[in-house]
Amino acid sequence: MYLGSVFNSVLVDDGWLLVLGEITFYFLVYSFFGWMLENSYNYFVNGKFLKDNFWKGPFKPMYGFAPVLLVSMIGEGTPVYLILLLCFFVPTLVEYISGLMLDTLFQRKWWDYKELPMQLQGHICLPFSLCWVVLSLFCVTYLHPGLERVFLSVTPWWSYVWPIMLLYFIAEVMFAVMRHTQGRYAEKGTGSLH
Repeated sequence: MYLGSVFNSVLVDDGWLLVLGEITFYFLVYSFFGWMLENSYNYFVNGKFLKDNFWKGPFKPMYGFAPVLLVSMIGEGTPVYLILLLCFFVPTLVEYISGLMLDTLFQRKWWDYKELPMQLQGHICLPFSLCWVVLSLFCVTYLHPGLERVFLSVTPWWSYVWPIMLLYFIAEVMFAVMRHTQGRYAEKGTGSLH
């Protein structure tokens, strides 16, 4: 299912809950895949599987947002050149905004590309952006069509589960902000959020 057409129908009917449930499903799966990918990469590079994470659970939200945005923008008739451009710019922009927000709000970098060529403020770099193109193409071409079939097969019980998962993600954000903000103030010696 092309999510872009679903997003357009949200304003017309009450299908917004169905759309939110579907988005939550894809966000969950892609965020978990991103967590696995990052930790596997960390294992091969640093010999340690678990990498420090903004959230406590096994999800990397950046990897959830980028594919959901991509599949909402790419339809069956999308020209190949536009797919390639989207696969380059969407994940790169999500990574840049995520890095900038985390750095600005928490004065901490969860990744730093400053040592890599063609980088911008350590948040993005050309070598990883090219990796995102390959991963994104794999996602929209092969992975997402299979996930659509999985989603259709689990939709009856997912309609009961997705609100719980959405609340879980909201709680993850709230607790992560509190945890990382308190840590920042504790380092400054103030001991409070004020």
